[in-house]
Amino acid sequence: MASAALHRDHVTVCDLTNPVLAHPQGEIWVRTRPQVCEGQLRLIELGEAQVGLVYYDRRFVEILPPSTRRVYWLGPVQVRVDVVDIGEGYELPRKLAAVLVRPRGASVPQDVASHVLVSEVAKQSVGLLIVDGELARVLEPGLHAFWRFNRNIQVEQLEARVQAMDVSGQEILSRDKVSLRLNITALYRVADAVRARQSLRDPKDWLYRELQLALRQAVGNRTLDGLLGNKNELDRSVLEQVAGKAAALGLEVTSVGVKDVILPGDMKEILNQVVAAEKAAQANIIKRREETAATRSLLNTAKLMDDNPTLRRLKELEVLEKVTEKVDRLTVFGGMEGVLRDTVRIDL
Repeated sequence: MASAALHRDHVTVCDLTNPVLAHPQGEIWVRTRPQVCEGQLRLIELGEAQVGLVYYDRRFVEILPPSTRRVYWLGPVQVRVDVVDIGEGYELPRKLAAVLVRPRGASVPQDVASHVLVSEVAKQSVGLLIVDGELARVLEPGLHAFWRFNRNIQVEQLEARVQAMDVSGQEILSRDKVSLRLNITALYRVADAVRARQSLRDPKDWLYRELQLALRQAVGNRTLDGLLGNKNELDRSVLEQVAGKAAALGLEVTSVGVKDVILPGDMKEILNQVVAAEKAAQANIIKRREETAATRSLLNTAKLMDDNPTLRRLKELEVLEKVTEKVDRLTVFGGMEGVLRDTVRIDL
């Protein structure tokens, strides 16, 4: 009876709509009994530098990682496994990448994101492919995909268009020891992405710090009156200090502008008083100038009337007209001659 128990047969029912043979001895059957399994089962073995793309009835379903072994039924579902060598070429062709990440009429398999790095470089950007910590090459705008297996792959994108950088709230002492708060804006762009990536860990952070240092040096060498009197000179000074260093590292700084110069409260009051005093002095000068001109005009008029009796008489009549406009009633004696002689009299 013991001998009969050892040779008992077992029957396992498999669903052929699932092409994968999940039995733990499936691989052993294919290897030890090839005549029995021929035409029924197929063993897929991948090397350490190979990837398998599995299709069911011409529809992509999954990616097999390197060193994978799997048994498939040769049943009603047509199974196709495309073996891809990733030993040297780790970039997917664009056509294949589009099929994997943008399949038509089906969702993207979950293992695609874990096995394939997909990066779409924008039109106005530059892509940098980093493989195992080293810069491999520059990527043109468009869709790119890379196998993640056996490598550490990253894609960094740098904006190629002109960008603005604000450096705000910088507390700086001028040469005459006045505390100022300044805000500046710089326009820049990445002129050489490879040089910038190789030279700088973070181009934005580097440029921000250089603008800070240049601004402090430019303000520290100038007095408050010099800063307020010519802001354009301050802009040029900061730009000259930063532009040369940036160009050597792959960045192009096109312009620098001081947006605000904020003074302390007590300094504002002092400056307002100074401005008010200056304006008052200017107004006083203008007033004296006008008074002098008016006096000079009166003197010239008096000289003309002294030399011309008729002109003096006309002036008397003019004064008489102005006086009578303000008088309600006027009683005179001596006729018109009395009016002209006694009502208005100019003694020279």
